[in-house]
Parts: sequence; structure tokens; C-alpha cells
Amino acid sequence: MSAPPTPARNRVDPFGDVVAAPGRGTWTGNRGRLHDGAGTRDVRRHHVGRAWITCALEFRGRRVRQWDPQHYTPLFFLDEALALSAGHRPCAECRRTDFVRFRDLVSAAHGTSPLPAAELDRLLHGERWDPDRRTRRLHAYAWDDLPDGAFVLLRSGPAVVAGEGLLAWQADNTYAVSPVERPRAGRATVITPPSSVEALRAGYPVHLGPRPDGTQARPSSSRENA
Repeated sequence: MSAPPTPARNRVDPFGDVVAAPGRGTWTGNRGRLHDGAGTRDVRRHHVGRAWITCALEFRGRRVRQWDPQHYTPLFFLDEALALSAGHRPCAECRRTDFVRFRDLVSAAHGTSPLPAAELDRLLHGERWDPDRRTRRLHAYAWDDLPDGAFVLLRSGPAVVAGEGLLAWQADNTYAVSPVERPRAGRATVITPPSSVEALRAGYPVHLGPRPDGTQARPSSSRENA
């Protein structure tokens, strides 16, 4: 029996790193051309520019070849909670309604008029990326101040807030079957950029991806209906 194909290095983890993992996920997107086209799955860059977007898997029949040296590198996300944690925001074209809602919630949290896409990208980039250290920024929040869909860093790795529990993200690009209880005191190390946390807190809808048993991870009903 032949071995299963090796997953492509075009999935994104909660830190925003491009990794090889199974499962296409529910969203695609990009942050510029990360490959050189010198070889299959040849990712050379972490990002290009500040515009990190999340797109619908299908839009007007458009198709971009995955490793075309003349085009951006299509990336894939387990779900939008993970995409937001990685530092991406909804595309202003193929997800116009989601983009407007996200932009308006972020703008309201900062007390500004609706931000142009370029300014929103500038804001998010400053929250997710440390250019001096060339590494990801992390943030501190009180545990009871975190909305569903925010990603935190535990000793065991990344996990997403889902109601009163935390679901660990696993290397096979799924969530753990069983949640662990969310601490009731102290401060969490948060991966999701603060502006995206504010959008989630204000009611931006979030739907979580699958667990290894095929069941769907679910945030609390109050957050789903916000």
C-alpha cells in the first residue's frame, strides 16, 4: 500500500506560521507571494507587506494555481478563529459584508471613523508582528475578559476559548475532542491581536473547525447568537 501524500506547506497555524498539515479547512487567503517557484511547496518568506487577508474558498469561479511563481501563495485556515489569531482579517472583495462588519467593530473599539483597509492592515500588523525581533507579538488579558474565538497560549500550546472551556489546537489541524476548563483568575497569554479580540467581544461571529472525531467544535450559544 502506498503512503498517503505529504501535506503541502500551505496551512496556517494560530501563530501565523505557514506549516504542512492535513485538512484544507474552511477558509483560504494570502499575505503575498511567499514562494519562489524554485521547487514544489517552496515557501521562503513569512509574509510580504501588511495586507493579510482571509477569503472564501470559492468566489466567482476564480482559481489561482497554488505554486505559480507569478502569483501570491494561497494559504488555508482551519476556521476563522484561527485566521484571526494568525493575524488575518476578512477580504474586502470576496467577503465584503464580513469585512465591513469587522472593520466597523474594530474602528468602534478604537473610537475612530471606519478605517480604510490600508489603515486597518497597518493597525493589525503592529499588533501581530515585532519587526525588530522578527517574531510574533503576544498580549496579556484577564482570563474572564476573553471572548469566544480568541486564541491563548498554554504550556501545551495554542488553544481557543469556547465558552467556559479551552480547546487545544493540534498539529493535525483539528481541535482536541475534550476541552479543558478556562482558569477563573489570573492573566492569559493571548495570540489573537487585540483589535481582533475586540471585534470578537463586540459580536463578530466565529465558528470553530472540527475535532479529530469529526464533530464540530462549538462556541457558547450566547456568543454564536451575538
